[in-house]
Amino acid sequence: MPDEQVEVSEQEPVEESGDDKVAALEDRLLRLAADFENYKKRAARDREAYVTLANERLIGELLPILDDLERALVAAAEHEEAQLEEGVRLVHRSLAGVLERQGVKAIDADGKFDPHVHEALLSQPSEAEEGSVLDVVQKGYRLGDRVVRPARVVVAAPIEQP
Repeated sequence: MPDEQVEVSEQEPVEESGDDKVAALEDRLLRLAADFENYKKRAARDREAYVTLANERLIGELLPILDDLERALVAAAEHEEAQLEEGVRLVHRSLAGVLERQGVKAIDADGKFDPHVHEALLSQPSEAEEGSVLDVVQKGYRLGDRVVRPARVVVAAPIEQP
């Protein structure tokens, strides 16, 4: 039967009835909704994977600092003050380095109070210009452009006249 040819005839396009069009659109809409749900689930899985990877890297950088802290604690237990102090300095340097590599920067607290990056704990009468930062109680930090923790500061207030 290989010599047999099948004749294909061109058919006139059949017009769909209104109900068929609605059914086709409904089917298409359901498929699009299912595709979108699958996309949202895939995006959530990808986001979770990125967060896990980022956390894994950060934890990998923090573990040596934990080791340094353990060594400092051993030195403290043996009352070796010089080694303890050097150990704490080493841990501080290491942690500051990890945070810097991750894009964390200290917030500058010199100058005028800025409510976007400072948190005023109290105001104190002072000769300094009103609204200037007198003291930093706790340093603040940024991650890129975002404030992770505002600097907690004491702000200058005018001296009250009797």
